Amino acid sequence: MNVTYPFSAVVGLDDLKLALVLNAVSPRVGGVLVRGEKGTAKSTIVRALAAQLPQVAVVAGCRFACDPDAPDPGCPDGPHEPDAQRTQRSAALVELPVGASEDRLVGSLDLERALVEGVKAFEPGLLAAAHRGVLYVDEVNLLHDHLVDLLLDAAALGTCYVERESVSVRHAARFLLVGTMNPEEGELRPQLLDRFGLTVEVRASRDPDDRAEVVRRRLAFDADPAGFAARWTEDEAALADRIATARALLPGVRLPDARLRQIATVCAGFEVDGLRADLVTANAAIAHAAWQGRDVVTTEDVRAAARLSLPHRRRRDPFDAPGLDESLLEDLLERTSQDDDPPSPPDDDPSGGPSGSPDEPGTPPPGQPSEAGPGEASGPGASAPSSGADSGPQTEQVEPSGQGGGAEQVAAAAEPYRVPVLKVPGLGEGASGRRSRARTPHGRTTGSRLPEGRAASVHLMGTLLAAAPYQRERGRTGPGLLIREGDLREAVREGREGNLVLFVVDASGSMAARKRMTVVKTAVLSLLLDAYQRRDKIGLVTFRGSAAQVALPPTSSVEAGAARLRSLPTGGRTPLAEGLARAADVLRVERLRDPARRPLLVLVTDGRATAGGDVDRAAALLRGVTSVVVDCETGPVRLGLAVRLAGLMGAEAVALDALSDLGALVRDHRSEGRAYRKAV
Repeated sequence: MNVTYPFSAVVGLDDLKLALVLNAVSPRVGGVLVRGEKGTAKSTIVRALAAQLPQVAVVAGCRFACDPDAPDPGCPDGPHEPDAQRTQRSAALVELPVGASEDRLVGSLDLERALVEGVKAFEPGLLAAAHRGVLYVDEVNLLHDHLVDLLLDAAALGTCYVERESVSVRHAARFLLVGTMNPEEGELRPQLLDRFGLTVEVRASRDPDDRAEVVRRRLAFDADPAGFAARWTEDEAALADRIATARALLPGVRLPDARLRQIATVCAGFEVDGLRADLVTANAAIAHAAWQGRDVVTTEDVRAAARLSLPHRRRRDPFDAPGLDESLLEDLLERTSQDDDPPSPPDDDPSGGPSGSPDEPGTPPPGQPSEAGPGEASGPGASAPSSGADSGPQTEQVEPSGQGGGAEQVAAAAEPYRVPVLKVPGLGEGASGRRSRARTPHGRTTGSRLPEGRAASVHLMGTLLAAAPYQRERGRTGPGLLIREGDLREAVREGREGNLVLFVVDASGSMAARKRMTVVKTAVLSLLLDAYQRRDKIGLVTFRGSAAQVALPPTSSVEAGAARLRSLPTGGRTPLAEGLARAADVLRVERLRDPARRPLLVLVTDGRATAGGDVDRAAALLRGVTSVVVDCETGPVRLGLAVRLAGLMGAEAVALDALSDLGALVRDHRSEGRAYRKAV
């Protein structure tokens, strides 16, 4: 028997526990997005919560988990009779894998059965299986955007609509949506972040005692799962009872006009877009009041709700990290607070909240350190770092690094600007994105082909055309076609892919660091923002002194990329060959990791090499990769070294003055003869 790690046994994670419990009390809250580093028990606590949800009554045999007391009138398996047989089962925990298809998520007509067997069969998807349960999406930031859109639309509407391939189905899909993500692996778009009701930032505790307790409990669970779970039975039962009690109390909780105005003032004060934040905060405050056993919402409920519902909505720019200014929150609450808040009733639960955590998020239980256990919430209220680039080209002197060439300088970037669309020529087969043309599982249909194995998506017209010439010899006598398995054709679709844009930047003293590096940093920041929107990867290799380094490994993380770029120092000699060789190494490794993702190389240099190895040999390593060389040589006398280097690489050479319109240059770089091929 598979034993789940007890919810009550998880050390710390106070804010996350509260966010999950509020959603368990009221599905109207809209789900939880858990952001944090790897190994912080994000998945463990989500699976543990599902085991604590009350059992649900369902109509026997209904694939869509209809409630027998209030069956869905539009249920595809209905209509259900008032006296339909019922059964009890645990709330479902459905996990959505990153590689799931659209058909697997929403369901579809089984075209293969329809053509071969003549049966019109609708296969429900994961949204139907998650109805009245928990839908858990691990690494939600790696999920394809179109799947995230479908997922969040269903979560917001409580209904799944399937309109495709002659199928028109609607069924209820109300579930507790929980997504987890590691920000280092890329961010969700702000529009998608906004669709999650609450968000919690988690990180591992730095307290040795807390970490030791986590390891102690985990080792005990691994050694004897059933015995360990048995020791937490009473705490788990108390938690389940409290959730059930709060659910029963929820319809009677009143939201006074004073508290509603307080919520509106807080949301307006943080300048969040739209009104979803107000609705989520109101629902979360009502759920928090029910969890506390109150029948009226107080300022404390509004505070707890705002700390969980606003951090991911205050972002004004993709470079901003989620966070909340606690002092501003307190000021807004104080400004609108009333003296008629009813006093909070004493809490009869000796644990003070779920699993011994405090009733209010972020407050440690008596006698325990302020930092919780592994995966502790760092606090959505933590102040966010300053966002945006510096407004002008400034430099800062730093100590020499021993690479030669005198003191280093750090040039500031200007505000990023909108760039034209970058495109790699040809037709790729990389991961779905929004940039270059590619064959993808989703997009417009351009033809059909014989499938390799089971057809991923049956092409109806192609199948019919393949079967039509053989109807007489197959003995067809009546209407309709006789279809054989060999007639099946799958659709070939064309969409857009994401690419790897690798910048190789000369950061030596010869680059006149203040002027040129400001332009370069601004352009890379702009393209990083564009890549974030188009689901690309961006990498940065720099060379100076006597070596080259990967300043930014290929990533989709906007925050990490912006931070690395802004702190990039300049100065020293010019090891051009080392920079080219390091770029070739990066592309080689990335090709092994993701062979279908096509690269675009952007080399920013004046072509001079004052240190290092053979430039011609290093340039040959990159021949065949779609590349652009930005010539940074200035002055009345020019040696043309960058232009010569571009010829060795088979790249296009452009002037530094055109760097601000670099996207247009790459867009116009359409030579099919330079299409990507293995060259490293």
